[in-house]
Amino acid sequence: MTAFLALVRKDLRLYFSNKRALIITLAAPIAIAAFFGSLFGSSDKKPSRVPIAVVDQDMSTISKQIIKDLGDDPALGVQALALEDAIDQVRKGKLRAAVVVPPNFGDQAGRAMFRPSAKPEIVLHVDPSQSMVTPMVRGMLTQHVMKAVSQSAFSGDGGTMTKFRQEIATSKEIAEDERKDLVAMFDSVERVQKRPAATENGAASKSGGGLDVPFTTRASEVTSGRDKRYNPYAHSFAGMSVQFLMFMGIDIGIALLLARRMGLWKRLRAAPLSRALLLGSTVASTALIAIFLMFAIFAAGMLFFGVRIEGSVAGFIGVVIAFAFLTASVGLLLAALGNNPEATRGLAIFITLLLVMLGGAWVPSFVFPEWLQSVSLWVPTRWAIDGLAAMTWRGLGFEAALAPIGVMLGFSAVLFAIAIWRFRWEE
Repeated sequence: MTAFLALVRKDLRLYFSNKRALIITLAAPIAIAAFFGSLFGSSDKKPSRVPIAVVDQDMSTISKQIIKDLGDDPALGVQALALEDAIDQVRKGKLRAAVVVPPNFGDQAGRAMFRPSAKPEIVLHVDPSQSMVTPMVRGMLTQHVMKAVSQSAFSGDGGTMTKFRQEIATSKEIAEDERKDLVAMFDSVERVQKRPAATENGAASKSGGGLDVPFTTRASEVTSGRDKRYNPYAHSFAGMSVQFLMFMGIDIGIALLLARRMGLWKRLRAAPLSRALLLGSTVASTALIAIFLMFAIFAAGMLFFGVRIEGSVAGFIGVVIAFAFLTASVGLLLAALGNNPEATRGLAIFITLLLVMLGGAWVPSFVFPEWLQSVSLWVPTRWAIDGLAAMTWRGLGFEAALAPIGVMLGFSAVLFAIAIWRFRWEE
C-alpha cells in the first residue's frame, strides 16, 4: 500500500509541476463554456440585430409605415436599397435577407384583408446558409404588415375605410351574410370613431373569414445563380476542413519540439543553415501537406455530397493556399511559444478551438453579439471560412477572394516572423 501511495503522489507531483499545462487545462473549458453561455444563456441581453434590406417598390403610405416599423424593431438592422444591390449584398453574405414590397401592395393588401381577392406577394431573398433567419423575418413582417394595414383600414379618415366599405357592399364575390356582417362592422367602427370620447381599446373580432392576413410571402434563396439550390455540405466542409487542418498544424509544431528534445536541433546548428531557413522549410512542407489535404477533403465533398465550386476556381485555389500557409505559421508559432510538447499541446488546442469558434465553423457568426461580430473580423479563420463559402455555393468572382487571401497571407507573415524571433534551439 505504501508503494501504491508513493506512485500516486509521484503522478500527482509530475502533473501539477507543469503550471502552464495546468492553467491551459483549466482555462480551455472555462473559456468555451463562457463563449456558448454568452450566446445562449441570458434572455435579458440585447440581441444582435439581424441585418436585412428592404426594397419599397410601392411607395404608398402603408409600405412606408411597414418599413419604418421594421426599422424601429430592435431585432433588425434595416437598410433601404435598390433591388439589385439588396440581392447582391445577400449573395455576398453581408445581409441575411432582402424584403421586396411589390407595387400596389398597400391597395391590394387592404382589399385582401376583407374580401377573397388575390393577395399581394412579398418576396424574401434569403441567405440559405442561415435558414433560421427566414421564419424570424417572416414572423416580424407579418406583425408589422398587419399593424400597418389595419391602422390604415380603420383610420376613420373618411378615405380608406369608406372606400373598402363601398367595395364590400357591392361585391358579388362575398356571401350575402358575410357581406352584411362586414358592412355592419365598418359602420360600428365609424360610429365609435365619431364619438368625442372615442378610445383605442376596442378590437374588431375575426369571424367567419371576415378578416385575413392580407398578403403572402415567398422565400427565394440567393445562391450562385437561378435554379441553383443551396448545398449545406459546402459550408460544413469549409468549417470542418479549417478546424482539422488547424489541428494538423499543431501536430507539426509539437513534432518540432519533440525533435528539439531529442537533440536534433543541436545537430542542425552545426550545419551552415540559418534559423529562418530551417523553420521556413517546415512551414513550406506543412503548407504543402495542408493543400493536399484540403483538396482531398473537397474532392470527397464533390464526389459524394455534390459540393461544387460555383465561383472562381482560381479564387478557390488562392484561398486554399493562403489558408495552408496560415495553418503552418500558427503551428510554428505555437511551437515557438511552448516550453515543451505537453504545455504546447494544451495551449494549441485552446487557441485552435477559439479560432474555430470565432471563425464561425461551429456557430454562424450572425448569432454572435454585435461586438463579437466585429472582433471576429480580426480572426483569420473567419476569412478562411467566408472565402471558401464565397468560392463554392455563393458563386462569387475572383475579386471576392482577394480580401480573404490578403488577410490570411498577412497574418501568416506576421506569425512566421514572431516564430523565428521566439524559437529556441534548446529546451
